[in-house]
Amino acid sequence: MKSAPTLSSAFLEPAGSHLPGPLLELRRQRGTAIVDMPLPTRRTENWKYSSRHLKLSDELAASLPASGQQGASLSMPGYRVVFHNGIMIPEASDFPDIAGVLIQRFCDLDDDEAAALAERLDNTLDNHAVQMARLNSARFEDGLYIRLDKEAVLDQPLFIIHEVNASSVGSAYPRIYVDAARHSQMTLVEEYISSGTEPVMVNTVTEFVLAEGAQVTGVRLTAEGESVQHIGATGVRQAATSRFESHCVGFGGPLRRHDLRVSLEGEGASCKLNGVVVTQGKQHYDNHTSIEHVAAHCDSEETYRNIAADESHAVFNGRIHIHQDAQKSNANMNNKNLLLSTGAEIDTKPELEIYADDVKCAHGATIGQLDKISLFYLVSRGIGRREANTLLTMAFINELVEQIPVEAVQGAVQLRLNDFFNQAFQEV
Repeated sequence: MKSAPTLSSAFLEPAGSHLPGPLLELRRQRGTAIVDMPLPTRRTENWKYSSRHLKLSDELAASLPASGQQGASLSMPGYRVVFHNGIMIPEASDFPDIAGVLIQRFCDLDDDEAAALAERLDNTLDNHAVQMARLNSARFEDGLYIRLDKEAVLDQPLFIIHEVNASSVGSAYPRIYVDAARHSQMTLVEEYISSGTEPVMVNTVTEFVLAEGAQVTGVRLTAEGESVQHIGATGVRQAATSRFESHCVGFGGPLRRHDLRVSLEGEGASCKLNGVVVTQGKQHYDNHTSIEHVAAHCDSEETYRNIAADESHAVFNGRIHIHQDAQKSNANMNNKNLLLSTGAEIDTKPELEIYADDVKCAHGATIGQLDKISLFYLVSRGIGRREANTLLTMAFINELVEQIPVEAVQGAVQLRLNDFFNQAFQEV
């Protein structure tokens, strides 16, 4: 019998040592824990459709150098933190100067601060279910620690630009930890971009911990180039009456994977998860979400929409778990999918697991093509076929794009979508 593939020892070679001692020790422990870690295969249920796209050659194990040009595709008012190849670049960043808001790179934490953070990292993720996040914990070389004190409010969005220079083969492991105290508020925008054409892997982890009454919005834009594998994980833990919103927009690549796990642990907590994915060519994008209703009187609303063209492949797996004590839960999940060609493929698997008896829950999924009657109606009114296709497709996802609470991100997404439509609906 053929043995299952395991993580190459090349990925366990010592990385940069600029972190404070407690975080270096944490990284060492995490590295020891993943020795001979089995890699996902088609038999791994939550990697069933994506394992064949995961390419972890020994060359990719090398950490990308923190050098080269730094830039960003988003140009907008707000605060900015720039990561280049997984390392924060202070001189390219613009930090807020607001009472009660602390933003520090991991490398600048003192030993006491680093020790406190080390005890909390990974607590929002089930690292056996989100197994590639374990690799990030063993390899991160820098990160961003964001702390909002009680009732602190970040008056403008904080943009975190993750830029990868794919001029050489290697990998990067950016890390973010957000600690939002009681009744604090912030909006965080993560943008992932790249330059260069060499094979690169980006393995990223972002964690949010929301105290009572905190309100946090996370916006995630994945737009790296065709040579970049992107494997991301986001973990969220929420206390009573807190509110978390997620708006994820993803453009396909050789492998795009995002695991989003939210745990509603205090009464009255709520979350809203929106996602838009478009793929073309032979691209692949896989979204896995999980919402744990642990406490009573919590609400969750989830809406994801996928568009696949050419021979591309999109995957959605959404799970809502209502625990036994989570009475009066209100949960709704909806996934709609649009195929633009006969060669494209979309797989969807909504899951609803309920152990409480006084709840309101619903879930559903649809897969279809553009409506021929609507297309005929638009063409009969003098609209060109290409423009008609674009109008109908944009209408399919525009409701979610318009809900992104940062206008500049909406504009950037619209530009990328226009490029997608121009290629997907080329005139014959």
